[in-house]
Amino acid sequence: MYSPHENMPQTMQHHLPESLVLVIFGGSGDLTKRKLIPSLYQLFKQDKLPIRFSVLGLGRTEYSDAAYREHLDEALQRYLSDGEYDASLAEQFLSGVYYLPMDPASAEDYPKLCEQLKTLDERINNPGHYIYYLSTPPSLYGVIPLHLASVRLNEEGEEDANGAPSAIRRIVIEKPFGYDLQSARELNEIYRKSFHEHQLYRIDHFLGKETVQDIMALRFANGIFEPLWNRNYIERVEITAVENMGIESRGGFYDQTGALRDMVQNHLAQLVALTAMEPPVQFNADLFRNEVVKVYQSFRPMTPEEIRRRVVRGQYTESEWKGEHQRAYREEDKIASDSRTETFVAMKLYIDNWRWQGVPFYIRTGKMMPTKVTEIVVHFKSTPHRVFATADGSTVPNQLVIRIQPNEGISLKFAAKVPGSGFEVKKVSMDFTYDQQMGGLASGDAYSRLLEDCMLGDPTLFTRSDAVEMSWRFFDPILDLWKEEDFPLYGYPAGTWGPKQSDLIIEREHSWTNPCRNLTHSELYCEL
Repeated sequence: MYSPHENMPQTMQHHLPESLVLVIFGGSGDLTKRKLIPSLYQLFKQDKLPIRFSVLGLGRTEYSDAAYREHLDEALQRYLSDGEYDASLAEQFLSGVYYLPMDPASAEDYPKLCEQLKTLDERINNPGHYIYYLSTPPSLYGVIPLHLASVRLNEEGEEDANGAPSAIRRIVIEKPFGYDLQSARELNEIYRKSFHEHQLYRIDHFLGKETVQDIMALRFANGIFEPLWNRNYIERVEITAVENMGIESRGGFYDQTGALRDMVQNHLAQLVALTAMEPPVQFNADLFRNEVVKVYQSFRPMTPEEIRRRVVRGQYTESEWKGEHQRAYREEDKIASDSRTETFVAMKLYIDNWRWQGVPFYIRTGKMMPTKVTEIVVHFKSTPHRVFATADGSTVPNQLVIRIQPNEGISLKFAAKVPGSGFEVKKVSMDFTYDQQMGGLASGDAYSRLLEDCMLGDPTLFTRSDAVEMSWRFFDPILDLWKEEDFPLYGYPAGTWGPKQSDLIIEREHSWTNPCRNLTHSELYCEL
């Protein structure tokens, strides 16, 4: 099992530094304006940023500081939720944002970065505390850390009596971390040479979602669930993460990536781990992440024959949907006309350990599906003897639905007697939703939570190097088999629930739970 890097401060406490510069590589890109800057603005509104704080955007696009701030102000107005934008607060926040035109791939530009950081340090009285955020194409993930190390921007300096470094230096890496197991190992080796493990924050924004974290609270804070959370009472688990849109402007990236690398190896694997993990002895970063790795180690490897039976991939085709003609994936911008990149993956996997032996986990993801939903459905076993039944003679299955997005919440489905004579039962539900039952508090923004954790130095919700490699170890054989031309790629019309072949991997008389956008009252109406 993983042991912390020998140079990691063992007694480091999570606290917000008084000053900090956040350096965004790819500062002129889409992720920065859509997610990072709006999330930082929300932290600014909540007074959760360091007292003296600056953002330095880096990119090839030419911007002056003033033009960059204007560009980001427009992004705030566009991407913040209704009522969140305040012109005065936005002006205060953006006054600490700067821009440096440079090529992140060019080593010659990094001395210029050093000079700019020195200037900002003097301006905000910052002792060299930097966080680097890699909002760049994955091709630069292995380049930037080496260039930072070449000008010593990776070095944290001497530790104080409490084990804290004199200069904070952390680096945040977006997914996908690697293209396969070999490339992930190569990337990990590059980062080991340039940074220590405690400086690395491999971000998975799904883990920043409140309802994802609530999976652990649901299980480990409630005595009524944990005794049932095993193979004795649970028949199967479904995890669905689908979107009702295509690839938009990401064609160049997506056609080299596909649904398995984009969603399954990271997001869905993490959701499986949180659903299946053992309770950590204490809730701290190392013990929590140890349990995640144990789940990945327990994934049952599949033979080529099993992969062909248990894994289905698909690609959306043209259709008439929502009263409009929808293009096929191969007709999208920057997509090859003969592309075999998958936009849909469905899979059955098993976890070989004491708790989950024999329980199938069904996971699926897809583009251009009927709605945008991410949820986990835990199906409990039926009663051993049927005493009550519905009007058609069937039993009511017990289900626990954990909705991650949208309409975040939890719904427990069970049977209750229909009023009147006889003993007919029907399905009813007990529902918890964040918007109604948390005093009106929103479930929060995932990037805001993770950016705050990174500033605090709390790596709990970030992926560790051994977890990355263990995940790739399981998914690599699938990717290798997909290289064979005879492995089927099924088409499915845009706006449907994927290829019909995905239904065949569900055991016995069961089928996929196709979710509605609305978590509650789904028996009465289904919003798509």
